[in-house]
Amino acid sequence: MDNALIIGASGDIGIRMTQLLLEKGIHVIASVRDHNLNKSEYLNTLKSDYKSQLILVSMDISAQESVEKAFSFISGHTNKLNLIINCTGLLHNNKGLQPEKRLEDINTDNLVQSFTVNSIGPLLIARYALPLLRHNDRSVLSNISARIGSISDNRAGGWYAYRAAKAAQNMITKTLAIELNRRSPNTICVGLHPGTVNTKLSKPFQRNLKLGQLTTAKQSVNYLYKVITKLEKKDSGKIFAWDGSEISP
Repeated sequence: MDNALIIGASGDIGIRMTQLLLEKGIHVIASVRDHNLNKSEYLNTLKSDYKSQLILVSMDISAQESVEKAFSFISGHTNKLNLIINCTGLLHNNKGLQPEKRLEDINTDNLVQSFTVNSIGPLLIARYALPLLRHNDRSVLSNISARIGSISDNRAGGWYAYRAAKAAQNMITKTLAIELNRRSPNTICVGLHPGTVNTKLSKPFQRNLKLGQLTTAKQSVNYLYKVITKLEKKDSGKIFAWDGSEISP
């Protein structure tokens, strides 16, 4: 594995994955939203430590023009990517987006926000990444997914926007795998469920977790890296949990 792209590298999982790959000697291009490029102190520390090995780029996956511009920049630095991990995800924010507990909580703007980041964003990434994945070596295109996006595993209900957007993302993964099998046959396209990780995304919902259920971002990315290294072509289109088990759609 020579070159990797980590999208959403300023988040808890993204930054730990960036660090792990750098430590393994892999060249990393790390993307963050425009306003985060100079604000991630830890990411800038990594840049200082791995000057020739780490490239930073701005990318807002909710805006097609930003994704196109970012990949134009990336193509100027390399003509080949072996690994793409999209670590972005939207469950809640400080602008009123929260997981819905009942139908009365449904809000059109919140639904659009969730689908834009969790579903449409991954599809835009695939569109502009394709030329960099089409080479003779193995490549992996992956999105951080969630078990909550499994329709067959939905036992609690609620969380309409996030559940539906992640289910849509999983369908996109499957559909991409079918097209990539024709157009980029050495590419494996998968979704990755990191487990219940101690991140900003999960912080408001950790109170009722069982003892030992919560993992650190560092632990999670180590597990996910092992899953990625073991992926085979037959795995394309599937969703895998951090422990390597397949998640049913």
